[in-house]
Amino acid sequence: MSKPNLDEILDKMLETVGDSKEQVYDIHEETEREYKQLQQELKQVQAQVVEVIDDAEKMEVHSRFARNRLAEVSKQFSNYSDEDVKDAYEQANDYQVRLAVLRQKEQQLRERRDYIERRLKKLKETVERAEALMSQMTIVMNYLTGDLQNIQEMVEDAKEMQGFGLKIIEAQEEERKRLSRDIHDGPAQMMANVMLRSELVERIFEEKSPEEAMNEVRELREMVKNSLTEVRRIIYDLRPMALDDLGLVPTLAKYLKNIEERGDVTVSFQHVGRDRRLPTKMEVALFRFVQEAVTNALKHGEPKKVIVKIELKATKVIVAIKDDGNGFDPEDKKEGSFGLVGMKERVNMLDGEFSIDSKLNKGTLIVVQLPIKND
Repeated sequence: MSKPNLDEILDKMLETVGDSKEQVYDIHEETEREYKQLQQELKQVQAQVVEVIDDAEKMEVHSRFARNRLAEVSKQFSNYSDEDVKDAYEQANDYQVRLAVLRQKEQQLRERRDYIERRLKKLKETVERAEALMSQMTIVMNYLTGDLQNIQEMVEDAKEMQGFGLKIIEAQEEERKRLSRDIHDGPAQMMANVMLRSELVERIFEEKSPEEAMNEVRELREMVKNSLTEVRRIIYDLRPMALDDLGLVPTLAKYLKNIEERGDVTVSFQHVGRDRRLPTKMEVALFRFVQEAVTNALKHGEPKKVIVKIELKATKVIVAIKDDGNGFDPEDKKEGSFGLVGMKERVNMLDGEFSIDSKLNKGTLIVVQLPIKND
């Protein structure tokens, strides 16, 4: 059984949060509906309480008069007929019963009013909590559908960076092999030949003539000269000393000229702005950036022309590398894209901006902008 990927997990989370939000919304609507109904009932009950109190006060007055009438009739019993006594008693009793009923009704209305007020308070708290939950869920959903939707890309970038780290290690090993091979096949072989030829010169000088020995010495000198050139090339590839001595622009001009002389591609170098020294780490980063971009273009793009432009401004430096080669799809994560990842990382470390515009069979344009920060 395959494990769900991050997109499936996010979709499930969104579905769950969405369902929960709907449920909270239903609770909110039902509670708010009950809240409004109870508010209407409370107004009615409050009006009834006022009405009952008023009726009770009036009934209290009538009851008091009825009791006084009954007391008077009772005292002067002989002056009233049996019918009058009976009417006075029944009226006093009726008012007393009606007053008790009103008091009971008032008590019930007051209890209902107090219950409604307590219920309204709880419902208001429930409505407020429901509104807060819906607001929080909206934020969560916006977060899930917004920032967290980029998690997959972040994870892919992390995987890419992990692969890039492995590629760096592999590149270091490959570079060591290349240097070892270059030194073995170049200077080391030449030095071995120099040793052999020097012994030959010595024998020729002893056995033959000094003139033939001098010819051998001249050939030895040429071999040493070629060996020295090869050693300088290797050193230059590792780190051109001209970068420390002359600065970025002259070193780039010399490097690109050598590229053009060694291959069958036209390399154009353009410099805009006053030439000046930049912080060391920036000069090294920009040189390596151009070196990586040009190498990638020559290796993968098969261009006929490469243009490198550097523009030095007061607060930033802009470098653009353009070629008319095969181009590629920047979204296509291929093996060769680790060179681009390396360039991006180099730019990011210096808080710069990196952009690439490339299409199949339309060439490639890479632009980097770095803020100039004096060390």
